[in-house]
Amino acid sequence: MFDLPVMTTKERKTATKFRKFLLDDGYAMAQYSVYMRFCGSYEAMEKHTKRLLPEVPEGGNVKVFFLTEKQWEKAINCVGQEYLEKKQQIDPEQPKLFAVW
Repeated sequence: MFDLPVMTTKERKTATKFRKFLLDDGYAMAQYSVYMRFCGSYEAMEKHTKRLLPEVPEGGNVKVFFLTEKQWEKAINCVGQEYLEKKQQIDPEQPKLFAVW
């Protein structure tokens, strides 16, 4: 997760470049400044951390932390009704074109 300055045009471009790097490197956006990436081993985790560090923008605050699969499974997702309603308006359910029996 990160906090990057975005007050000037240059800072916004730098923040966008950093987010693009994350997406290109296989991260998925969980929230606007929270990205996650699955690593199947500690070696992979270290490899991606080493690739991430040089990309951290000057003036940025990036925190990296690691969760095991068991820890992730125990996560609790609390969602308000208003959020669900807005999400359904943005992402309506896809119609089913056919059913496979």
